Amino acid sequence: MDIKVSKIANLPTKFGQFKIQAFKEKDKEHLVIFTDKLPKISIVRVHSECLTGDTLGSLKCDCGEQLEVALKIINQNGGMVIYLRQEGRNIGLLNKVNAYSLQDKGLDTVEANHQLGFNDDERSYEIVEFILGYFKINKIKLLTNNPKKIESLKGIEIINRVPIIVEPNKFNVDYLKTKKEKSGHFL
Repeated sequence: MDIKVSKIANLPTKFGQFKIQAFKEKDKEHLVIFTDKLPKISIVRVHSECLTGDTLGSLKCDCGEQLEVALKIINQNGGMVIYLRQEGRNIGLLNKVNAYSLQDKGLDTVEANHQLGFNDDERSYEIVEFILGYFKINKIKLLTNNPKKIESLKGIEIINRVPIIVEPNKFNVDYLKTKKEKSGHFL
């Protein structure tokens, strides 16, 4: 893997004091947000970019809330968020907005992706193993509800899965139901 790595910088946030470092993989730049002291077995959240949820506060998903919960937990316990640039389950922002439009017409997230010619989920996680190796981390507590993330990290020992639960709202209740019923998420 030809990966470029940035220097480390400080990132004071409303969730706590963190460090950040960027990792460039081909045309994607990923970000790692981490505490100054990483525990031997760190809590790790692998979070895929969601502009609408993370930045705009969309209520159609639970992404922004999951990111906030993860940052709070990691600030309190030590660890990292690996922020992957895989917008819309890696179908890109344009296609994600098209999927939103199909969802407005009654399709669920999986059906919308299929209608657009994509799989349920196009994300990959190889870079995660590289990043954890870079930090010399080989045992983690994975902060996730997604069984595919657990299955995809073959070179990392996952000591346990830490659930990340947020309250549903009237705009995302069907989205969360689809995640549970069609994607096997632990909700």
